[in-house]
Amino acid sequence: MTNTDALTMLFVVFAFVVQLALITHFALRRWAFATAMRFGPLVYALCIPAMIVSILLLTGGKPWYLWLAGFIFAAWAIYGYIVEYVFHIAWRAPIRWNILIPYLALYLASMMFYWWPLATIDRTLWYVYAVLFVISTFLNAISHRGKVASKNKL
Repeated sequence: MTNTDALTMLFVVFAFVVQLALITHFALRRWAFATAMRFGPLVYALCIPAMIVSILLLTGGKPWYLWLAGFIFAAWAIYGYIVEYVFHIAWRAPIRWNILIPYLALYLASMMFYWWPLATIDRTLWYVYAVLFVISTFLNAISHRGKVASKNKL
């Protein structure tokens, strides 16, 4: 990775920033729910720098698989923000499939397009991101489980 240009490094750094922000948010959602909800819109606000990075990568002549992630992430963030903060739709419990399916598809597509291109840059980055993705997914799953469980106790 020593011969990597600045735009490729920007992609790498931002991919890891997104994953670390999600890990932090999911951990907070599990163990400090009120704090996570207060700062939750900031996760969606990452779509602004994501779009900027993607535009820089696109105009800088980088391949589509490097710039696509930011646009998909922005679509997910805008969709999630509208559903959760504009319309305040409770869609997780009970599950509203018409909201969950596009939400998950956009989320997973954005994560995959931040992850998979790392293999073309440096295989070690790909493995490190894989570990972070597993941690993020685990924290995401247990944060929902805990929230649903606490709702059921009421």
